[in-house]
Amino acid sequence: MSKTARRSVTARLAAPAALVGVVAVFSFVAFSSGSAQADTTTSTTAPVTVSTLPDAQPGTVQAVPTAVSAEPSASATADSASNHSGIYYTDLPASFIKPGQALFAANCSSCHGSEANGKAGVAPNLQGLGAGTVDFWVSTGRMPLANTSVQAIRKPPRFDRIQTLEIAAFVQSLTPGQGTQVPLVRTAGADLENGNTLFTLNCAACHTISGAGDALAEGAYAPSLHLATPTQVVEAIRSGPGNMPHFGPGNITNTEARDIAAYVTGVLQHPNDAGGVGLGGIGPVGEGFVGLLIGVGLLMLVCFWIGDRA
Repeated sequence: MSKTARRSVTARLAAPAALVGVVAVFSFVAFSSGSAQADTTTSTTAPVTVSTLPDAQPGTVQAVPTAVSAEPSASATADSASNHSGIYYTDLPASFIKPGQALFAANCSSCHGSEANGKAGVAPNLQGLGAGTVDFWVSTGRMPLANTSVQAIRKPPRFDRIQTLEIAAFVQSLTPGQGTQVPLVRTAGADLENGNTLFTLNCAACHTISGAGDALAEGAYAPSLHLATPTQVVEAIRSGPGNMPHFGPGNITNTEARDIAAYVTGVLQHPNDAGGVGLGGIGPVGEGFVGLLIGVGLLMLVCFWIGDRA
């Protein structure tokens, strides 16, 4: 091939080659294979000692769930139905109510009212929802609300774990015994296969099969689950935040909720990408993007090469 011909071929291949290179670099940066990390802001332990609760029933848990991802203590192994399911419940201590009331008054009462009974057109009534519901919204940073929009977004929480539980304890004290409790979820020994099946049937339609979230109707969306803790997963199942349906024990048992939480915080958040690139864990979207742009780019190079040879 003459020098002029080689220069012509090089010039014709330069543009598509540059395109493929740019797309390849962008794809690997945008869809990095690093797995999502758990939300450590809600899983740090705090040295709290709790005396026996005056109204505790035999077989209930006597440890405050200050570490939602910690293993239950020896006192949390009582022979109760919830304990056999891997989910442990406890009443928050009465000493949390007063500081929780002060935190609520300073940060929440302007919208929800001093007694958490809500304001028409501004904020809903929190009475009767339970400590677990409040814990979910506050621990995920969705509350206090930064600005009014279609949907509250997850952000770094304003309060530490103890303060969050204090606010939850105050709201719970307004309607004792009602609503969702704060669960301590033990994922060790959970059935991941069953969790996968249940997640596919009940959750994947909105959150997608990879848990990355997706858009819903009228500007709403199902959020990503890649930062959720086991406690937050179970609280969401039981309380049904936002557009999510409420699943009671008659729909999803405690054991099944534990299996879903273990699957979400295990397989989905820490996928095994051996033999390939994770592409951010967003499933067919990332694969289709890379396949279309890089694949088409390579085909363009082949076509140019064949055309020059012809």
